[in-house]
Amino acid sequence: MTFLEHLEVLRWTLVRSAIAVAFGFVLAFVFKTFLFEEVVLAARDPQFVTYRGFCKLSEWLGMPEICITDLGFTLQNLPVSGQFMTHLTVAFVGGFILAFPYILWELWRFISPGLRDRERRAMRSFVVAGSFLFIIGVLFGYYLLAPLTVQFFGTYQVSPTVANNFALESFIGIVTQVTVWTGLVFEMPLVMHVLSRLGIVGPGMLRTYRRHAFVAILVIAAILTPPDIISQIIVAGPLMLLYEIGILISARNERMRLRESTSARLAGA
Repeated sequence: MTFLEHLEVLRWTLVRSAIAVAFGFVLAFVFKTFLFEEVVLAARDPQFVTYRGFCKLSEWLGMPEICITDLGFTLQNLPVSGQFMTHLTVAFVGGFILAFPYILWELWRFISPGLRDRERRAMRSFVVAGSFLFIIGVLFGYYLLAPLTVQFFGTYQVSPTVANNFALESFIGIVTQVTVWTGLVFEMPLVMHVLSRLGIVGPGMLRTYRRHAFVAILVIAAILTPPDIISQIIVAGPLMLLYEIGILISARNERMRLRESTSARLAGA
């Protein structure tokens, strides 16, 4: 295929992905009540499963201060079109999350023809693994990071005389951004697997730059979480574990390449 033919294939890949996101958008837009009451705005309720879990943990540890019974804020909408625009934003995010496995499949369809047979076999679980990691990341962000962020900012006050009345779009932005970005960051082992199969990175390189990677992970954790050390550790810990898993995957890929290279030389001899 020529360069322009590759661009045409890429264009249709993007078009089909956009259609999938649009379909998910319509689905999320229609189920507005469930989307907001049961999903997006659930983190403002002290009875949310994460807050109940912290209360159970506080009973077990004898630390009542970590039991969250009052988030200390109310939501309000100020712009005339604020609630409608918020509905559109949340529906788009929901559509992207729903369509993500299909987007990965389209990406696989685009790159797989350029791979060798052994590379294609090694990455045949690309879509399943990527979808699984993304869903785990989304759940991690939704059930842990977003509630911690909401609770931190909701209860933080410079003075008891200043009430926390959050704008609706600000609250929605925190919940959706933390959730989606965490899902994307959890794709790290898959990215490392692909790069190692293509020979771009290896386990030696990943081990050499481990400290640099951990610093980058701490920076990412600081961006995704409120400015308290506990939340940052909760995020950084799993990401560091995923990086180590990526190193193990890269080492396995390197051993496979060596075996394949050895087999090819023996067959040629």
